[in-house]
Amino acid sequence: MTLAQTRKTDGIVTITMQRPEKRNALSPELIRDLGAAVNAVAADAGARVLILAGEGRSFCAGMDLDGVLDDPAAMGGMLADLSRASRALRRLEIPTIARVQGAAVGGGCGLMVVTDFAITHPEAKVGYPEVSLGVCPAVVAPWLMRKVAPGRARAMLLAGGLITGQEAFEQGLATHIADRDGLEDAAIEFASHLASGGPNALAVTKRWINELDGSLEDDVLDRAAALSAEVIAGEEAQTRLRAILRP
Repeated sequence: MTLAQTRKTDGIVTITMQRPEKRNALSPELIRDLGAAVNAVAADAGARVLILAGEGRSFCAGMDLDGVLDDPAAMGGMLADLSRASRALRRLEIPTIARVQGAAVGGGCGLMVVTDFAITHPEAKVGYPEVSLGVCPAVVAPWLMRKVAPGRARAMLLAGGLITGQEAFEQGLATHIADRDGLEDAAIEFASHLASGGPNALAVTKRWINELDGSLEDDVLDRAAALSAEVIAGEEAQTRLRAILRP
């Protein structure tokens, strides 16, 4: 069974991460399934808009490191796979929307900002707590810096912590905000609006924007994954993560 289920209605594709019992934390299997699902959408000529969602209470609680904490190579592989999945999502030639409920933390917030649009609710919790854990948020940093002003991104990444969905909207991480109960309907309504655009015009515009903002620069994104892997395998990160995950 895939951990990233796909459905399509009237050209609107929804990919739903399916680890609700773990708040859709990113395991190696979920990351691989997500990447495969995004690649399938890229090959679907009938797709017009993608909504990225998470089943259950939360959109995505970040990286699930417990299972790979003793295996630095596996951790590095997870980060590289997440980087590739994020690039595939960014480079889709159709508009993309993250539908964010509950929490979007760390890698989950990275998925939130790599999409073209993000819709959340005022009470959501989003952000990048990595530095508090001794972890470097290098994988998600390029996408945040393309989403908000560099100074604001710098402050978020260095200070760590979480902000509310309302604050995320005000600071530019989210492009839309709605009541939690109306989040799904609001995402569909906006996706339907986007789907009415000219497919070729949207595709050319997205390719050009990606070229302009550096989203096609694989060398930088590969280096980001390597930096995150290097830091997370170090003593500082290992000590802090073990204290949290295996007290």
